[in-house]
Amino acid sequence: MKPVRVQLIGNAAEEFESLNRLVGEEQAKNVGNSEHQQLLKSIKQKIELIKVNPQYGDAVPKAIAKRSGYNIDNLWVVDLTGYWRMLYTMKGSAVEIICFVLEIIDHKHYDKIFGYRKK
Repeated sequence: MKPVRVQLIGNAAEEFESLNRLVGEEQAKNVGNSEHQQLLKSIKQKIELIKVNPQYGDAVPKAIAKRSGYNIDNLWVVDLTGYWRMLYTMKGSAVEIICFVLEIIDHKHYDKIFGYRKK
């Protein structure tokens, strides 16, 4: 079995760093178990699950992925705590599989990207 590496890029990396900073500030003020802390923990847990199984998330149908503006053939989505979502894609080689986390977004933004509307 090939090793799996998970790399946060672009918006996902920025969101993760911002969240990490917020959680650090909260912990310095002895704030316990905030939404930010739960979300950061959820992201870290899901990254570990993806490392074990790169197809852990739900595959986004290609037509929807293309329509959403991602010009990639394999887009996956993972549910996070608080209705947040993590979007990622995979690239494989003979040596390893790399999962690139593209977005860490709230549900409203997720619905907007994929063209979902409230009923």
